[in-house]
Amino acid sequence: METFEVPAEVPSPAPRLDAWLAAAVGISRERAKRLIAEGSARGEGGAALSGKKPVEPGMKIFLDEPPPEPAGLVPQDIPLAIVHEDDSILVVDKPAGLVVHPAAGHPDGTLVNAVLHHCPGVLSVGGEMRPGIVHRLDRDTTGLLVVAKNDAALAALQTAFKAGTVRKTYLAVTCGVPEPAAGRLETNIGRSPRDRKKMAVVEPPAGKPAATDWKVAEDFGESALLRVRIHTGRTHQIRVHMASIGCPVAGDRDYGSAAADSVLPFRPGRQMLHAWRLALPHPATGETLCFEAPPPPDFAGLVAALRAKNAKRSPAARD
Repeated sequence: METFEVPAEVPSPAPRLDAWLAAAVGISRERAKRLIAEGSARGEGGAALSGKKPVEPGMKIFLDEPPPEPAGLVPQDIPLAIVHEDDSILVVDKPAGLVVHPAAGHPDGTLVNAVLHHCPGVLSVGGEMRPGIVHRLDRDTTGLLVVAKNDAALAALQTAFKAGTVRKTYLAVTCGVPEPAAGRLETNIGRSPRDRKKMAVVEPPAGKPAATDWKVAEDFGESALLRVRIHTGRTHQIRVHMASIGCPVAGDRDYGSAAADSVLPFRPGRQMLHAWRLALPHPATGETLCFEAPPPPDFAGLVAALRAKNAKRSPAARD
């Protein structure tokens, strides 16, 4: 059993107990919440604690951390395209069709199952069904994703994402060319009032703030290749924002349409969205690491076809 004591001087307002304990122990806040709820973290005399209440100067917390329980997840030998790995993080290039973590309809065969086969120790990191997962990509979105290999790394990465020190840049092919060629969208995104399975731009106070920057990298006349940077991580953010300005992501069955895709040489089998670059502070050293993953063949093939189609247009049309 370990004892943690709140110092005599605490910030004002005082932090919640779960947040303070997470920082003191070097674990994720979610794990700290669970330890408190399960009674593994108690006050003096074995008193039960509330993670929501602020800490008090001199307060003592006694932690008897139990061994990790089986999460009901099975390691599966699913190939991983590893871009970088060290003692703290694993960076992978996720292919299309691979779900990040188990969910309804996808009990296994996910990136998490593949990660557990590669590094079993991740099982005890963070949430039961999302061990090591800091951020996600949609099933048919490809590209870079970082996984935390221990609780300290998970906590540090979660803090970095919230602080905006992680930079995520995507490549997207859109049906239509955004005007102006570079800009920012700042809206709220929440559940669509018309279809609860989809997201939509909604009026505050509904939804949550979302900010997306775009820049046209190549203009193909009726479509474009964009570089997109997101400052928030809302569900389907890029797809929703691009569709909201009349330039849906190519091949997007949820927020685009066959009519929108008709400007393309062929209709892609998935949304043409790729997490291209990822820059983040290393959770152990603080050093900024930058990674890049080239687009997969289907994405690169569509871009090549669009370039060829654009080259056949008259100079006047291209201008």
